[in-house]
Amino acid sequence: MGRDPQEYSYKYICFDIFVGSDILYDITTRTNLGYNEAIAKVKEELTKEGFGVLTEIDVKSTLKKKLDYDFTDYIILGACNPPFAKKALEGEMNIGLLLPCNVIVYVDGDETVVSAIDPKEMLKIAGNKDFLTIADEIKERLERVISNM
Repeated sequence: MGRDPQEYSYKYICFDIFVGSDILYDITTRTNLGYNEAIAKVKEELTKEGFGVLTEIDVKSTLKKKLDYDFTDYIILGACNPPFAKKALEGEMNIGLLLPCNVIVYVDGDETVVSAIDPKEMLKIAGNKDFLTIADEIKERLERVISNM
């Protein structure tokens, strides 16, 4: 039958606002910890806040293997807090497209950068106001993780 033009426009306007603006979508810190030490520390802090690391993507290794490209040490950790994931999935099955919360660790010069996605900004794309409470709680936990680095 076709799309509702109003809904179609709203989604694309929201996408443009989300992607094409100066919205900060990360919670970031820099540390003097070495790369491997920072990874271990962030995992420890995530555990304290109820997160488990479901995935680890070694970007440097992947780019070297697939493209023979030398890249800085860089890892993407897929962190999940099961109770929050359960609440979100009960609210909307497609929210799984935005899970888990990614936390990255990479080397930048003499420092190591640790950064987490801002769940409030990430979940805005879903357009479901019910997620804001969940996002607030997750953001508080991720902010503690990052500040304890």
